[in-house]
Amino acid sequence: MDKQHPYPGMEARERYGWWKAYKWLVLRRICQFGILFLFLLGPWFGLWIVKGNLASSLTLGVLPLTDPYVLLQSLAAGHWPLATAFLGALIVLVFYTLVGGRSYCAWVCPVNMVTDASAWSRRRLGIKGQGAQISKSFRYWFLGGTLIGALVSGSIAWELINPVSMLHRGIIFGMGTGWFLILGIFLFDLFVSKEGWCGRICPVGAFYSLLGKMALIRVAASRRDQCDDCMDCFAVCPEKQVIPPALKGKEKGLSPLILDSNCINCGRCIDVCAKDVFRFSLRFDHEQGKSESVQKSMESLS
Repeated sequence: MDKQHPYPGMEARERYGWWKAYKWLVLRRICQFGILFLFLLGPWFGLWIVKGNLASSLTLGVLPLTDPYVLLQSLAAGHWPLATAFLGALIVLVFYTLVGGRSYCAWVCPVNMVTDASAWSRRRLGIKGQGAQISKSFRYWFLGGTLIGALVSGSIAWELINPVSMLHRGIIFGMGTGWFLILGIFLFDLFVSKEGWCGRICPVGAFYSLLGKMALIRVAASRRDQCDDCMDCFAVCPEKQVIPPALKGKEKGLSPLILDSNCINCGRCIDVCAKDVFRFSLRFDHEQGKSESVQKSMESLS
């Protein structure tokens, strides 16, 4: 029978300690806040290591980075950017194609902290159910709609209200009433649709998921035979549909690698698992299914 712990990760924390039960979450927050801090150094302290924002930036005066989704909107609107914008978009495309497109959502996007807070609040308040049922494919239709909107309007109008861009600009330069939009996302995820914004609506996440289909870095259920069906990984995963093929697909001959491009590589399933089932791995690690005995041997020596 499946068992559900009062709070996901409680058993892992008791068994391995606080750091192992929250390691990847802490590292993600350090990365997210670190990126924000680099952008803040200029306007707040006059130290311009990075100029710009998440849509387009220049690091140390030499490294251009451009959000390829914003570039697509600009091209659809009929605006031809500078050559450096194409170079910056190419760098970003290559990076996220290799590490996993939706790693952007977990490790960079500031709205992720808002939706994570909403998911945490939902668990603490004991709010059950999924709420409003929005198809996960809706985000891709929304993505297409923003590009069509740019084409029709001749402007990248979506970026004016895009919560990702708005929150990032707001933290750096001040946002005013824009905070109501961010509060709205928090409340939407909390009371209306569980993990609704990132998992079902956000076109930014939809775009980056398209980059992650061939990503090298993957989470693997390399010790899935040790799974005790506690469901903690499902409780914390914002894209639960990515887990079953890797975790429960052994009898079907499925790889223990989570290959779904909507996995955000957040590492929370690794953190909360008391049986140490999950770990980060590489896409071409075809020996995953044989690795359990090797891991046990290594543990017996340690």
